Amino acid sequence: MATTAQWVAGARPRTLPAAVSPVLVGTGAAHAAGRADLGLAALALAVAVALQVGVNYANDYSDGVRGTDAERVGPVRLVGQGLASPGMVKLAAWLCFFFAGLFGLALVALSQQWILLLVGAAAIVAAWRYTGGANPYGYRGRGEVVVFVFFGLVATLGTLLVQAGRLTLAGLAGAVGVGFLASAILVANNLRDIPGDTAAGKHTLAVRLGDPATRRLWRQLVIGAFVMVLLCGVLHPSALLGLLAAPLALRPWRVLADGAQGRALVPLIAGTGLLQLGYAALLALGLWLAPTA
Repeated sequence: MATTAQWVAGARPRTLPAAVSPVLVGTGAAHAAGRADLGLAALALAVAVALQVGVNYANDYSDGVRGTDAERVGPVRLVGQGLASPGMVKLAAWLCFFFAGLFGLALVALSQQWILLLVGAAAIVAAWRYTGGANPYGYRGRGEVVVFVFFGLVATLGTLLVQAGRLTLAGLAGAVGVGFLASAILVANNLRDIPGDTAAGKHTLAVRLGDPATRRLWRQLVIGAFVMVLLCGVLHPSALLGLLAAPLALRPWRVLADGAQGRALVPLIAGTGLLQLGYAALLALGLWLAPTA
């Protein structure tokens, strides 16, 4: 039976910047639009974290029962390593999705943005179908696109919408930047897993592209994120504070350039998560300091 520490490790806390970052940027954009609400932001954060942990447990369950975790390196795999039963991990995933839905219902009711009910339902379906179901899209090289959409555009713009009641160009640019870095985290993770995924028949984007092209993709996503800061800066010059996160890209960039493989790529994954969190915090601060519309 898995220990508490193993359950926490199985939740993959290093991926949590992907949940926190869009809420930070969406809230900063809401303040720049003249209407931030920290209570609604806290609810949006609860939804995002519950979804992120839920998708991590769901992936652990689905990959474990398919046998694709047998030769993996990296974080704890509860099912793949025989630490917890598949049923318990599946239950943990759906409990997280339940709480995400509960928090989401409260958020929609308070903000009156009823369209987000459909968006939230789609997010839960997407979270499960990443590696679950009969034809998981994560096995077909589409994971990065879905992460960009839901942990970039949807999470950031949804946070903005529930607070400000409208979308803005700065919010859109910030959402794209956050989405690029969320995708970069998955690209780094899948780069590490290319050998195991290839052996297991899991055709991630990294497997399809190959090692060199996957490394180029990571760099392009990071550069693209900072281009979005420049676009935000055109609208709100104080948003250029986001550029101060650039030094956080140096260590993971070096790890990538040194040709690290397998476990040696773990600092790339952790560094990309830290980069996204620093990027989001500084960009959000810059948007918060902007004169309100």
